[in-house]
Amino acid sequence: MSGRLAGKVAIVAGAGASGAVIGNGQATAMVFAREGAKVVCADAVEERAQATVDMIAREGGSASAIRADVSKAADCKAMVQAAVERYGRLDILDNNVGISVRADVLEVTEDEWDRVMAVNVKSIVLAAKYAIPQMVKAGGGSIINISSVAGLRANQSTPYSTSKAAVVGLTRSMAGDHGRDGIRVNCILPGLIYGPMTAPRMDEEIRRKRREAGALGTEGTGWDVAHAALFLASDESRWITGVALPVDAGFLVMSPTTTLRLAQQKF
Repeated sequence: MSGRLAGKVAIVAGAGASGAVIGNGQATAMVFAREGAKVVCADAVEERAQATVDMIAREGGSASAIRADVSKAADCKAMVQAAVERYGRLDILDNNVGISVRADVLEVTEDEWDRVMAVNVKSIVLAAKYAIPQMVKAGGGSIINISSVAGLRANQSTPYSTSKAAVVGLTRSMAGDHGRDGIRVNCILPGLIYGPMTAPRMDEEIRRKRREAGALGTEGTGWDVAHAALFLASDESRWITGVALPVDAGFLVMSPTTTLRLAQQKF
């Protein structure tokens, strides 16, 4: 690797993986470390964070684990303090946590709604609240929030879609508020990624249909999200802030008619 993040310290919230398939957060932590960053791997399940740290260590990178429920202010504060105490500064925050409830407004319970909003939206506010002052001390920084194409299109989960749309708005507001502090804030909208949350529900036919939903006709993985996050974390994107970047194989540009036409061309 080229050392694009050499000398930088990063927090990846949601750096563990719930299964054998590498997810967005785990891949991002590994790519950041490969490019020279010291990485704090945070996860609600510390063993998952430690598994990512172990993978980084085997590649010769520098990382450490911390258990953090980022929907809670005390845990976000401790997460940022750990980065500064262990590595002396903070330059990058990747907010990668997310949960979903498959329900519409008639079906969702109040507790389910509040939990999705707390994990998917409030966590970003709380993590940034404690991270930004440390980034200012370091001379600036980059915050990357993980939204979803579901924030722009219905996906059979109204709480999830709403929360991910909120992440786009929150990102733009934070970018405007903190640009003069030297803080860049962008978000990534992953498409139909094959990751640890979706893999248990996928068979080959479902994976094929998901591939065909995008203009490129190929399957996305956590590595695709990770490399987009690397660009937004690096100085190469020094003049980019407030952007919502789809990483989706062209899913958002496809209409049902186009998807059907491409599928028919295969037969």
